[in-house]
Amino acid sequence: MNKPVKQNCGCGLENTQPSHNLLREMLPMDRPPVKDEPCCGPPPGPPSDPNERPGYRLCSFVQGFMPTPVGPVPRIKTLLDTRDKLGTWNVRMGFGRNDYKVAPGLYAVGDPAAEAPVLVTANYKLSFDHVRESLAGMDAWLLVLDTHGINVWCAAGKGTFGTAELVQRVLKTGLAQVVRHRRLILPQLGATGVAGHRVKKECGFEVIWGPVKAADIRAFLSSDHRSEVAMRRVTFTFSERLVLVPVEITLLRKHLVYTLAVLLFLSGIGPHIFSWPAVWQRGVLAVAAVAMGIAAGCIVVPVLLPWIPGRAFALKGIFAGLFLGTFPAAVHWNDSSISYWSGPALLLLTTALSSYLAMNFTGSTPFTSPSGVEKEMRRYMPVQAGMAVMALFLWIGSAFLMK
Repeated sequence: MNKPVKQNCGCGLENTQPSHNLLREMLPMDRPPVKDEPCCGPPPGPPSDPNERPGYRLCSFVQGFMPTPVGPVPRIKTLLDTRDKLGTWNVRMGFGRNDYKVAPGLYAVGDPAAEAPVLVTANYKLSFDHVRESLAGMDAWLLVLDTHGINVWCAAGKGTFGTAELVQRVLKTGLAQVVRHRRLILPQLGATGVAGHRVKKECGFEVIWGPVKAADIRAFLSSDHRSEVAMRRVTFTFSERLVLVPVEITLLRKHLVYTLAVLLFLSGIGPHIFSWPAVWQRGVLAVAAVAMGIAAGCIVVPVLLPWIPGRAFALKGIFAGLFLGTFPAAVHWNDSSISYWSGPALLLLTTALSSYLAMNFTGSTPFTSPSGVEKEMRRYMPVQAGMAVMALFLWIGSAFLMK
């Protein structure tokens, strides 16, 4: 017997039909179902819950449907519930980031009329949640583009938050029949992917660039689409940097186990070929050096970013690594059974790791450009590789050169 599956079929609905009955995904208002053809197999009978339809269950952020000239549109809540907050926490910790999305299409907020503003966002649920939460108490239409679950800024760079997708979504949803005006309010961070003049030519809607942050949408609309300077400026405050730390650390879990296993193995190599006591004695220091490198590159650099010398993130990582790397490196001075060369090896290991992780952090910041990142990588990756190789060479060799 086939087990029921849970699949987002659009319209703010989750599919609950058996997998062998699943047909093509139907997005919100993309197309009407074929007459006498259920979307996901034969209807199981009238639903007992008014919030359910045959074969579907409403997503938690949908509170019914609003009738429009082109069919019912999901009406979404502006108050985030426990499920939404738990999803945000998971994504911030790096879990399920690649599949945290909603169905693209047209949604209603409040009780929008034909003159209500149309705001555009990505189908990355974290972006979707920020926008709908900022629209509390307002009446508006929300047009969600299919960015494959990627946020507006990154999707604009990749082209999924782009002109073609925007035009296609306007036409598919029949937006011209839902609203009388011809204006689309897009987030400013999507400007790199959308050509406003092409959108106007291909679907008849004018593109208006809104503020950087969703929190400023209300002020933007109330001021007749005029933005203050602060609304156009990208910030990267202490709290905005700090919130990125957990995901940067959890993304390391895939490689950390193998890295530590290799270091522990290398720590056991010595005059007696391989020694388990050496794995414990020297391996603990190697693990501590890795921990300091992660802390320096993923925590110290983001938190103290404006105050660490240097412009390049890799260089900032070197300074942070040199500072924190002194702690595990200094431990060997109190142990007469460990070579003096162990200290420089641990320091180089911490510094190389810190520099690499700090450079990797550039993808989370508004301070760099693609060309700038490429230039930094070409300049510093050979340095990082050189430090790592020297660290491993000294670490293995130090086992044969005791105090």
